[in-house]
Amino acid sequence: MSDQTERKHTIAVLVDNEPGVLARVIGLFSGRGYNIESLTVAPVDTDDNLSRINIVTSGTPMIIEQIKAQLSRLVPVHQIKDLTVDGPSVERELALVKVKGKGEKRVESLRIADIFRAQVIDSSNDSFVFEVVGSTDKLNAFIDLMKPLGLVDVSRTGVVAIARGAKGIRSKKK
Repeated sequence: MSDQTERKHTIAVLVDNEPGVLARVIGLFSGRGYNIESLTVAPVDTDDNLSRINIVTSGTPMIIEQIKAQLSRLVPVHQIKDLTVDGPSVERELALVKVKGKGEKRVESLRIADIFRAQVIDSSNDSFVFEVVGSTDKLNAFIDLMKPLGLVDVSRTGVVAIARGAKGIRSKKK
């Protein structure tokens, strides 16, 4: 693979859980013209008041290194892990997918949902809301198959990711 090849990266960032931190991280990306493909944020350590930000972005190795270096200079950042290159990791996403339809289209949407292990979490006489969990590619495939069957709406969580093995992302304070 060439050093100029753009590649998708999942970056985990451990930050102080305080107002304005997310805005600073997003500002870093937008100010330099970097795109965020997926973003999730949640508190992960209430004792130390820390949150984890998972960012999916694309770039050449040089761009990704610049992003990580610039993130590390933000004051509330404790640790950065590029889960794409630091070793094996697990990524998942959740989507709620609303599909309307009657007759055979309704039956077909249930068949496809069964294949994808999607759960029906709401049902009416003319629609379903499915919950589907998996890789981004799996969700994209499910959504694409639902389009001709009456796709109405989609809501996605964004990618959550964690490294495999015993080591985790921790604050430098400890």
